[in-house]
Amino acid sequence: MSIYKKVMGEDFFRLHPMLQNRYSFPFQAKGIMSNIQGGPKWLFPFFWLGIKWKLLFPERGKHIPFSIKNTPLTGPHGEEQIHWERIFYFGQKERYFNALMSLDQNRMLIKDYLGEPRLFYSDLTISVLSDGSLQIDSKDQRLVLGHLEIPLPKIFQGLATVKEKYLEKRDTFYIKVTVTNPLIGTVFAYEGEFNAHEPA
Repeated sequence: MSIYKKVMGEDFFRLHPMLQNRYSFPFQAKGIMSNIQGGPKWLFPFFWLGIKWKLLFPERGKHIPFSIKNTPLTGPHGEEQIHWERIFYFGQKERYFNALMSLDQNRMLIKDYLGEPRLFYSDLTISVLSDGSLQIDSKDQRLVLGHLEIPLPKIFQGLATVKEKYLEKRDTFYIKVTVTNPLIGTVFAYEGEFNAHEPA
């Protein structure tokens, strides 16, 4: 049973059947992001630094090819983990937005470590909406410096909202990701569609 099925409980079965399959791992897909946008230009040095951690990137654009690969792993204490590899293709450049997730069984939420090596941590909550779509919201965040994790004040947090659904008429998955900050507004966002495929 995947960590997402565990954290959603019976609500998992309210998901569209294709989303149930999508969150039963492993999973690979390719698609097109119709729009990738970000915040003010003065943030770009931060995005350039993000390339090193496979976390963020400064490029923006429309109709950007995209791939996602979710791989189940086993953590050092035997816990189930899911590695998220998200690649955006800007011509010959490959940009990443990677994460490693696991289940906090005591609080029944997803633990999300962002970047490689890990740089940020977020608590994630998952909701199943009335139309069978999925919403993921990030909550408390910490800066990760080696073995040290420093809680971030709200004004320094980039809180993400992920909305995912299956478009039956188009036979495709739809996703919209928005990362916002209370002072800056939108820091990073992308929106597009993708289709599952078998591993090569």
